[in-house]
Parts: sequence; structure tokens; C-alpha cells
Amino acid sequence: MKIRYFDNAATTRVKKEVLEEMLPYFNERYGNPSSLYSIGRISKKAIEEARKKVANLINANPNEIYFTGCGSESDNTIIKGIAYSRRKQGKHIITSQIEHPAVLHTCQSLEKQGFEVTYLKVNKDGFINIDDLRNSIRNDTILISIMFANNEIGTIQPIEVISKIAKMYNIVFHTDAVQACGNIPIDVKKMGIDALSLSGHKLYAPKGVGALYVKNGIEFEKFMDGGHQEKNKRAGTESVAGIVGLGKACELANQNLREHMNHLKELRDYFISQVEEKIQGAILNGSKQDRLPGNANFAFPTVDGEALLLNLDSKGICASSGSACTSGTSKPSHVLSSIGLSDELAHSSLRITFGEDNTKEDIDYLVTSLCEIVQKLQKR
Repeated sequence: MKIRYFDNAATTRVKKEVLEEMLPYFNERYGNPSSLYSIGRISKKAIEEARKKVANLINANPNEIYFTGCGSESDNTIIKGIAYSRRKQGKHIITSQIEHPAVLHTCQSLEKQGFEVTYLKVNKDGFINIDDLRNSIRNDTILISIMFANNEIGTIQPIEVISKIAKMYNIVFHTDAVQACGNIPIDVKKMGIDALSLSGHKLYAPKGVGALYVKNGIEFEKFMDGGHQEKNKRAGTESVAGIVGLGKACELANQNLREHMNHLKELRDYFISQVEEKIQGAILNGSKQDRLPGNANFAFPTVDGEALLLNLDSKGICASSGSACTSGTSKPSHVLSSIGLSDELAHSSLRITFGEDNTKEDIDYLVTSLCEIVQKLQKR
């Protein structure tokens, strides 16, 4: 049976070009980048070349890029790093209710240490209220962390507006851009972003590598103790092959971004129109306009989401009911609950996220299968 993959927000495949770039650093150019001899220097140079490629994707300076193990580590590093370095200035942080668990759980951990966190509500489309943001700012607010685009419903927040407000009050602004990087244009300088998290396996690089952008001049305490790697901000011998792969993936994303976006948007819009036309009662979750080009999230009333996924899987279709990082829990998605869905509707939701390998023929098969399965499950 042919596998049709529609869960690119959970992870993407490693591109052939990325893998080929990585392979020599496993068994030929295997030197430790902290070593002074030639094969160590080769590894060090490869890391710095990759740093430039990551920086170019978001228009940052290479010395503002720090390599990490994943997007979650990047979130932890900057949120805790800013909190600890600025605790004498204040202990208040602002975020939203629909952040990735890597942000929410980090903030909850800081609350146990005496920090105070405001979790902004969102409207039915998943947008924060800008007035609520302004009204939440206090004299002791030290950090605003609002995700660039939501991993479940794809809603893209007004990042430039948020950054301008943060600047007015001299507050550091961080954005979790794990889902956005490589899928939509990001210019940290133009957008006024102080810190940004990204992850390799969301943009056709391997799992186990991520990056953190921090604007020059912003101090943050290191998250991991040990050696002096990454300008003494992230201890541990670098995953050279993974970093090389991330760099190559960012380079490819930068070269093909417009074409990639248009392809995903065409697939997304076609899928949404087909579902709305052929499946009565289907509810699109999130904004119809301001959403990631490859994201579509639907609720199918009275349909059990787990049964829907299992039936799709039996037809070779890979999809999800929400974030891969929250699968395995019986609780409804915190994102879908935050936009006002009942527990029943939240449990009936399906997330479809497209990638560069998907075609219209794949979508036709998906829609036909969905129509059949939804009809069957609604009759139970």
C-alpha cells in the first residue's frame, strides 16, 4: 500500500541533498570541532558554514545563531536564560494560552521559582488581542514570548505589531518559529524580533538539531553547564552532522521559499475547498486567511478523532489530531479548547499539514477517504 504523508508539522523527511551533505561527517570528517588538529578544524569550519546558512534564512548575523538539540531546547534556553539574567529587573513574563508545550511548561516551571506569567487568551481564530497584550505589561515585565505560527491550527500572529509594543517598553521579545521557518518569509531585523527558536526536523533536516537566534546585545544565562561550546552558552560536543544538515536544509529553504509557499498554499486551499464542499458540517479551525500555507485543521462533529486517524491509517494516510508532542493524552487539545471548541469538537478534529512531496492526486485520495470514513463514523 502506498503511504500518503500529511503530517509535516510533526516531522518532515530528510531531503536527499541534506543527507548527502551530512554523511561525510559521520565517518570521514569525524573530528571533534574543539580539537586543534586538521580534522577537528574541518568540523569546526563546517559548523560555522552552517551557522551562516541558518542566519541567512532569517536575515540574522551568523554570530547571533546558537545551535541546540531541538526547538524545545531553544525555547527552554532563551525563556529561562532571559528570566534568570533579568530577575533583578523583574519577574513577569507574558505568553499565550496556545503556545507549544515547550513554552508553556517552561513558563510553568519558572512560576514554581517565583516568576509570574500572564497567559493571554485568543479569539476563535487563534489570535491574541493586542489590547490585552498592552494591558498585561507591568513595570516588572521582562519577556514576551508569542509563537510565530501555531503548530495545530496554523494561525500566524501579528509579529511586527507585537515586537513594536515590546520595544516601547524595553521588553525582550521571543518567538517560537519552529513551524514558520522554512515555510514563510522571516526577517528578524525588519520584524524587530529579539530571539527566535527553530527546529531542524520541521524543514527537511534531521531530528535532534535546532537553533536559537538571539540578537546581539541581549544577555541570557546559559541553560546547560559543561564545556565552552557555542560561545559558552550551550555545553556539549556539537552534533556536527546534524548541524551540517540543518545548514543545508536552511540553504535549500532560502533558495526555494516562494515556490515552496505557493505549492503548499495551492494544496491547502484545494483541500479546504473540497472538504467544505463534500463533507457537510465540517468546521475549519483557525484563520482562513492568516495561516501557514500548508496547514488545514478541521473538526468533524460527532466523529471520534482517534477512530478517524485509525481508519485513515488503514488506507495508508498519515495525519494527526493535533500536536505530535501532545499525542497519547486523553485531554482535548489546549489549543482547540482555547479557541472555544467544546471537548467533543476538539476530540473530533483532524490536522492535515502538507509538504513538498504532496500532490493534488494525493489530496483527491485523502478527500475521498475522508468522505467515506466520516460518513461511516457519523452513523455509529
